[in-house]
Amino acid sequence: MQRRFHAPVVLPADPACSLLRDAVVDVDEAGRITHVGPASEAPETSAPVTRLSGILLPGLVNAHAHSPMTLLRGMGGDLPLLPWLTEIIWPTEAKLKPADIRTGMLLGSVEMLRHGVTTSAEMYFEGEQLADAVLTTGGRVVLAPPIMELPGMDWRAMLKSIERWIDTDGLRFGPGDRIEVGYGPHSAYMLNEEALGATAESAAERGALVQIHVAEAALEDVKLREAHGSVPALLEKVGMLRGRTLAAHAIHLSDEDIALFAARGVGMAHCPGSNAKLASGIARVTDLRKAGVAVGLGTDGPASNDDIDLWEELQLSAMFARLATGDSTVLTAADAFLLGTRGGADALGRTDIGALETGRWADMVHVDLDDPAFAAGIDVPDVQLLSNLVWAAGSRRVRDVWVAGDQVVGDGESLRVDRAQVQAEVADTAARLRS
Repeated sequence: MQRRFHAPVVLPADPACSLLRDAVVDVDEAGRITHVGPASEAPETSAPVTRLSGILLPGLVNAHAHSPMTLLRGMGGDLPLLPWLTEIIWPTEAKLKPADIRTGMLLGSVEMLRHGVTTSAEMYFEGEQLADAVLTTGGRVVLAPPIMELPGMDWRAMLKSIERWIDTDGLRFGPGDRIEVGYGPHSAYMLNEEALGATAESAAERGALVQIHVAEAALEDVKLREAHGSVPALLEKVGMLRGRTLAAHAIHLSDEDIALFAARGVGMAHCPGSNAKLASGIARVTDLRKAGVAVGLGTDGPASNDDIDLWEELQLSAMFARLATGDSTVLTAADAFLLGTRGGADALGRTDIGALETGRWADMVHVDLDDPAFAAGIDVPDVQLLSNLVWAAGSRRVRDVWVAGDQVVGDGESLRVDRAQVQAEVADTAARLRS
C-alpha cells in the first residue's frame, strides 16, 4: 500500500544535510521512497497519510557490530583488548549454542531498533541464526560470517560455507532485501596470507562485502607491520582492497595507509566508544574524511562498548575529532549525523539505505519533541535544532521506526518481539555461560 508520511521536520541526510520544514516522504507498495520534499510541492496523492509530531529521519546505520554479544555484556569489562578476547570472550563463546546466538541477536536487534538503528553490519558465527533473528524483529543486517584460524576452526570450511550460502540464496534476500551476506575474515593477525587471498578472491567473484578488523590495537599486529610495513599494505598485497571492503576500527594508520584506502575505495567503520573503552586509540577520522574515504560509525559489540546505541557514537566521533585536532569546528553536528546515516551506507557500499531519497528503502525514524532537549521549540534555526537532536536528545525520543516501509517500533517498543521475554531468555543463557 502506498503511504505518505508528513512531519514538521524531515532530515533526508543529503550531502548538504538539509533540514526540510513541513515536509513529506512518499513510500510505494514495495517499501521504497518515491518522493521527499516540502508538503507545498508534493504531488497529489490518494494514499493514506501518517501525520507525525516531530522529526522524521533515515534509519541509522551501525557499520560494525557483534550484537549477539548481548549475552556477554559486561564480562571482563576492565581488561585490555587482547586479554579480554583471549582470556574471557573466546573461552565463553566456545560454550555458545546456535540457539543462544539467535537469542543474543534478537535482543541486540530490538535494542538497536528502539534506538533508531535500522541496519547493522554484523560479524558473528551462525549467520543463519542472525538472519532469522533479524527477520523476526524486522530490522536489516549486513552479515559477515567470520573466517578465523583457531584450534578447532578450519578457515577453508568457513569460506566454503559462505560461498554455498551466497550461491544458494544470493547476496541479498528477504522482504525488502533485509539480509545481505558477505565475508568476515577476522583480521590479518588471525589468518595467513593464503586464507586472506582466498577470501578476497571469493568475495570479489561474488561482488560481496568483506568486513575485517584493521589496525585496532597497537600491539596486535607488530609482526605484520615489521614484515609488510602496515596491515593495509598486507591486505593490498593479497588483493583484499580491490573489491568491496570495510575496515573496522582502522586506528593505527599512516598517511600512506589512508591514501591507499582512498585509492581503493575502502570503507571505514569508526568505533569511538569501543576504541576509548579498550584504550585502543583515536582513529584519524579527520584525515580519512579529507582523503575521501567513506567513513561510517560502529558500536562494536555490546560486550566491548557496552551498549549498541549509535547516537552515542555520533557524539563521541565529534568530541574525539575535536580533541585530536584542537579544533572545535572540525566535525559538526551535521557531520556527525551524516556519519551515522549516509556515511554508514557509503562505507558499506550501499546506495539503497542511509538517506531519505527517491529509490532508497523507506528505513525511517520518528523522533518526537517531548523532551527538555527540544524545550526551545521547533522554530529555532536549523543548525540549533540539529544540534539539539545530536548533542542533547540522542536516542531518548525515538518513538517509531519503519524498515522498508513496515513499522517495526511503535511508541518506543518493538511491534514484532516481546522484549521482556527475550531479556528473560538472555538472562537464562548468560547464567548458563557463567556456570
